[in-house]
This record gives sequence, structure tokens and C-alpha cells, in this order.
Amino acid sequence: MTQSIDPSTDPTHQSADQDAHPLGPWLVFASAFIWSLGGILARLAEVENPWTTIFWRAGTATVFLIAFMLVRDGRAGTTQLFARMGTPGLAVALCFAVASTAFVVALQFTTVANILLMQAGVPLIAALISRVLFAEPLRLVTGIAIAGVIAGVAVMVSDSLTGRVSPVGDGLSLLIAFSFATATVITRRKAGIRMTPAVCTGAAASCVVALAMSLSTTGGVAVAGWQLPILGLFGISLGLGLALFTQGARLIPSAFAALLGTAETILGPLWVWLFLAETPTPRTIVGGVIVLTAIVAYLVWQLAHQRRIRQLAPPAL
Repeated sequence: MTQSIDPSTDPTHQSADQDAHPLGPWLVFASAFIWSLGGILARLAEVENPWTTIFWRAGTATVFLIAFMLVRDGRAGTTQLFARMGTPGLAVALCFAVASTAFVVALQFTTVANILLMQAGVPLIAALISRVLFAEPLRLVTGIAIAGVIAGVAVMVSDSLTGRVSPVGDGLSLLIAFSFATATVITRRKAGIRMTPAVCTGAAASCVVALAMSLSTTGGVAVAGWQLPILGLFGISLGLGLALFTQGARLIPSAFAALLGTAETILGPLWVWLFLAETPTPRTIVGGVIVLTAIVAYLVWQLAHQRRIRQLAPPAL
């Protein structure tokens, strides 16, 4: 899962001179590490019907996130969080439901690497959407990075033309990236949205849809006993990663959080390669290198830019 940001803890809303808290990077990296396990957990579960996987994953994530909010905010606070989401929160929930559902289905058609490497471009895709729809200014450096991401994705998608990779998998991977990018744009423009209840709502909606689809295709959502713990971990990893990220991202600069988040893109394909011998195609590797190079170079530049701003800022009185 590409990192979604809770505007109430969104580091992009912090002052430029805020220093990083030593715990922040560890929390954000831990979230990326946990999310990177999603692909291998889905593979290990070996559930034939993806809708059954989605049901158990989304259901477990929903229960975990509700429990997390109850512990953190109490019953009254949790109720208020959902009540204050409004239409923008529901839109973010829809984006998450589409992306999380498409992720599991896409795994039936393409590699973990292909999906995660396309997701890496979400921050820059969001910048492009904001430019096209809202005429937000775009720095030259950002434009160059976006061009790099587009080039890398084009190389990966070109595998579909050779017949070696299903176009369905590439199409769903792009849908995931654009869904998360759209959610990012909404949260940036509607700063009052809390991501935790929005994601919880999206997970619940995904669970309901998956239940209906499973009942219509296989007649139920029953799985073997040994599969339940794996599917449970698959769902918990989704919620736990979000909890760690929203706590850690508010303690460090936004570019630093995004840079640490690229660990998910690197580690996810590594796990399935090491333990399941799932090797990405050469074009996926080449395209992924282009995407990651563009993303990392842009984020490093952004960190340096923020550092210059802090140095030029007048000292506090």
C-alpha cells in the first residue's frame, strides 16, 4: 500500500523549520516494511478466489482499525471521526476500496514487483493530477521527475504488448496508482479529512462487495484453517502499517517520510523473489529502476530544498 497521509498529521502541513523526531523515521520505515509483506502474504495464502482473499483481508483490517481508533480516541472520539469525514472522506474511502480490491485481483495477473513499482509514482501522479485539474504550479524539477515516472511506467506496460504479461494486470496496477493519487489530491485540498476513518470505511465497503462477489461465484468465503492466520495477518498488516505511518509521518519532513516509504517498493518484490522465486520480467526491472530513480532523486532534492529554507529562515526570537 502506498502511503496515504492523514491530514491531521500530514507532514506537508508542518512548518518548514520543524526538525525530525528520532522516532519518526523508525515508525515510517516500520510501516513500509509491514506493507511490503502484503504480496508474499497473498501468495502464501493460496486462495483461489481473489474475492475471498479480499473479504478476509478487508474484514480483518476493518476490525483492527476500529479497535485502534477506540483505543486511541475512545468511543465518542471514534464516532466523531466518522461523523466529520463528510463527502471528501467518503471519496477517499471509495479510492481506497478500489485500490485495495484491485491490488488483490491484480496479483492474479501480474507480479508483485509490477504492482508496487507502479505505485511508487503515486506522489508525482498526484502532482500531475493537481496541475491538470486545478492548475497548481509545477516546478521544473517536479515536471522532470513526472516525465521519468511516465517513462518508467511505459517501459513496464510495454511488456503487455509482447504477451509476456497480462494487460489486465498492468491495467489494474495503473488503476491502483491513480486511485491512491486521487486520494492524495483530495486529502491535500481538504485538510480536515482524517485518513483512519476514511480507510476503515473503504475497507468495510470492500469487504461487503467481496462477500457479495464470493457468494455469487463460489457460494461462500470459507477457507482452510491454515489459511486463516495468513489472511488475518494480511489484513492486520494493512491497518497496522497505517497506524504506524500516521504516527511517524507527523514527526519528520514530508519528503523524508516519502523517501522512507519507497522501502515498500523495494522490499515487496524482494520477499517474493527470495522466498517464492517470483522473478520480475526484464522490462519490469528496467522500468522500475527508472521510476525509483526519478522518485528518489526528486525526494532527495526536496529534502535539500527544505534544508535550504530552514537555513535561510530568520532565527526564532
